[in-house]
Amino acid sequence: MISRRLLLGLGVAAVVGGATIVYAQVYQTYDGREIDAAQAQQLAEAGQITLVDIRRPDEWADTGTGAGALPIDMRDTDFVAQLTVAVDGNRDAPIALICARGVRSARLANELSAAGFTQIINVPEGMTGWVARGLPVTQP
Repeated sequence: MISRRLLLGLGVAAVVGGATIVYAQVYQTYDGREIDAAQAQQLAEAGQITLVDIRRPDEWADTGTGAGALPIDMRDTDFVAQLTVAVDGNRDAPIALICARGVRSARLANELSAAGFTQIINVPEGMTGWVARGLPVTQP
């Protein structure tokens, strides 16, 4: 039995007589690049990365977003479109993702790589680490 996730990853060409015919589709995979919160803040403020806070609006309200971060809720149905606009359509632009503790950002890094973004970077300590380090925050 072929899983639905695998079919989505490969792409389905047709279902003929109960048999699923699939075609291979090459996807970029997240290579595991990570930076810490201090590096993310420095690179974002220098314009060397697009730092995206992917948490929910209530989380932004609780802690603020990291200075230089663009708040885009990862649950938005048009998240990829918003991100594409943020990088002027350049899916090769370096994008760092930050969430609360690095779990959602790591998962989303894989999804964005599969969507054609080639330079995804995770901030695994998340906003928990950002705030603990005393890095600047702004209210969205």
